[in-house]
Amino acid sequence: MRDAIERTDFLVIGSGIAGLFFALKAAARGTVAVVTKKTSAESNTNYAQGGIASVMSQEDTFDLHVRDTLTAGAGLCREEVVRTIVQEGPARIAELVELGVQFSERNIPNQPGRHELDLGREGGHSKRRILHAKDMTGREIERALLAATGRQPNIRFFENHISIDLITTQKLGASGPNRCLGAYVLDKRSGRVRTFAARQVVLATGGCGKVYLYTTNPDIATGDGVAMAYRAGAAVANMEFIQFHPTCLYHPKAKSFLISEAVRGEGAVLRTYDGREFMDAYHPLKSLAPRDIVARAIDSEMKRSGSDHVYLDITHKPAPFIMQRFPNIYRTCLELGLDITKEMIPVVPAAHYQCGGVVTDVDGQTEIAGLRAIGEVACTGLHGANRLASNSLLEALVCAHRAALRAVDVSEPIETDLPPWQSGQAHNPDELVVISHLWDEIRRLMWDYVGIVRTNKRLQRAEKRLQNLQAEIRDYYWDFVVTSDLLELRNIATVAELIVHCAMQRPESRGLHFNLDYPEADPAWAQRDTVVRRSI
Repeated sequence: MRDAIERTDFLVIGSGIAGLFFALKAAARGTVAVVTKKTSAESNTNYAQGGIASVMSQEDTFDLHVRDTLTAGAGLCREEVVRTIVQEGPARIAELVELGVQFSERNIPNQPGRHELDLGREGGHSKRRILHAKDMTGREIERALLAATGRQPNIRFFENHISIDLITTQKLGASGPNRCLGAYVLDKRSGRVRTFAARQVVLATGGCGKVYLYTTNPDIATGDGVAMAYRAGAAVANMEFIQFHPTCLYHPKAKSFLISEAVRGEGAVLRTYDGREFMDAYHPLKSLAPRDIVARAIDSEMKRSGSDHVYLDITHKPAPFIMQRFPNIYRTCLELGLDITKEMIPVVPAAHYQCGGVVTDVDGQTEIAGLRAIGEVACTGLHGANRLASNSLLEALVCAHRAALRAVDVSEPIETDLPPWQSGQAHNPDELVVISHLWDEIRRLMWDYVGIVRTNKRLQRAEKRLQNLQAEIRDYYWDFVVTSDLLELRNIATVAELIVHCAMQRPESRGLHFNLDYPEADPAWAQRDTVVRRSI
């Protein structure tokens, strides 16, 4: 079926905090189309339990937040970017409150009837600066932003749509600098491919956790934005830095359920299978050490003992406090037969956040005119080699705000008439098991060879196998009509290769990238990014 052409001023791909905040601001200056793979609320934002890190108390300072971020980033953060995002955070938080986001508060001691923000503390933070809505912060922010965007007549949502590829002048054979003109998008329900033409395209697609066998991310996190930007010719950097969250619930009936770092922030400690507290042997901050250190420590203890998991213990805290502070975690675990007020929580590390991504400035601008990337999909220089807890939602807010301001300034009309999608001689696939098999194989080999601890030999094995898998996927892609499963398979294969290529470029261990063949950080590689570009 011939696709319809949708024209809009701003095309936003993704409906998490970054995409919705951008759409809300851009709607004042033009029409906005928001393309999202499932429902509008399905995003990594919606699953964020911990909160937003921002300087909100008199005991805290911007300099302390900057210092904590730089320390966690292990010498790879861009300090000017860190400072900009940290300093602009409180103003963006205030906007969320104006939109109706209800952050948790607590009674002010000795002042009856008065309240203040209940600021939490998480790993790597020297002060309490985590704004939260109990343990469902992402869901509360998503609720408020969806309500606000829903009131804007200039914003249209295209749910159950998945982007296929970006449309650029270079792909169309036009002369001059490469510029993004829009995107081809599959309507998953009808099978129709729509052509979107836009003055500005904004990638807000989140991360790539589903590239790994075990992840805290929802099923939609297949690295689509990184893969599309790379295929369009944009630079991608630092994809070797995949953050593994130390504490994903280990239970046969639980799928990717995260036990928030805020639990450790409130005093929970990590214990081995036989009940021994072990983090004091790895870092002075013990269970509140940065995530990369905690994840490697858990991995080491599991391998040493041969156990499938370790335990997170908060049973020494009063039961009413646990139930009030972590209602969602308490309720979910209880439904699985685990009372966390009395029993330790079995946990295991899982892929959680990509610290690299599409190379952008702090305004979200990529190397390609007309294309911006904001949120987890982007590599701004904030996170460096390891993201500080709860800095992700902060980055999404600040960069979405700045991108909206700049996108309005530089937008220009599209004069090129975009060609419709061509499926050629492709036909319906008759062996869907092939997609399922390739998907599982990629995720397992990434977990086994490119996980928390790596070696040169493991990386080489992954590279060789991925080359063969890519050849199979390319043949399949051009022979059959596109489906959502096929598009996601294509994207996770591309992102897997990017992770491996970046990892092989870095001859050291730094932050989230730990290579047994180079166990120490090399000072010469501080402030050096691993950049990959596709030659077109």
